Amino acid sequence: MTGATNQLISVQPDELHFQFELEKQSFCDLKVSNTTEHHVAFKVKTTSPKKYFVRPNTGVIQPWDSCVIRVTLQAQREYPPDMQSKDKFLLQSTIVPPNTDVDELPPNTFSKESGKTIEECKLKVVYLTPNSVPGISEDGFKQSIDANAMWRSASFDDNQVLQRLKEERDAAMRQTQLLQQELEMLKKRRNRKGDPGFSMVFALFVGLIGLMVGFLFKLLFSSPSAE
Repeated sequence: MTGATNQLISVQPDELHFQFELEKQSFCDLKVSNTTEHHVAFKVKTTSPKKYFVRPNTGVIQPWDSCVIRVTLQAQREYPPDMQSKDKFLLQSTIVPPNTDVDELPPNTFSKESGKTIEECKLKVVYLTPNSVPGISEDGFKQSIDANAMWRSASFDDNQVLQRLKEERDAAMRQTQLLQQELEMLKKRRNRKGDPGFSMVFALFVGLIGLMVGFLFKLLFSSPSAE
């Protein structure tokens, strides 16, 4: 993961990546490291303060220490044009006296007019779809949508075929059960009284059940497995 490095601090990553889904929040963590022997104060600014929630947005990092800034993208009601973001972030940093608490920072700490050296690190925002990877192009995003649509269509067709085969298999199983019940009834009738015509009827039923069982096994072994 790449990072941006100034003389006072280093920031990783150098872009804010957000998984963009409607009506859902998304967040990106920034690791800010103090690469000096000084106490360094930082402040995070953005061009869209109502869209993002930054914590902490101001702080003091001790020498050779680091902190994590979490930037949260608030839930959005519509997609941006071409899934491109024009939002920008600015991370300012400056040296402050040792043991300075964040609540003790003067109002002009990050003002260039104060005569202090203010370093700035600019970060851009990148929106990602749930199945995309960083750096995906607009054409790649559209191709991903088309591929997903084709996959859903093929899956729907396969599901229809599988459902139809299951229904035919269930119907064959029910028919086989009925034939077996009738065969049991015929056996009981034969036991009660000698019926000279039973042997022919019995042979026909046995043959019919054999055909149904064969058809049932054919359905079972020809049905595609659902992954």
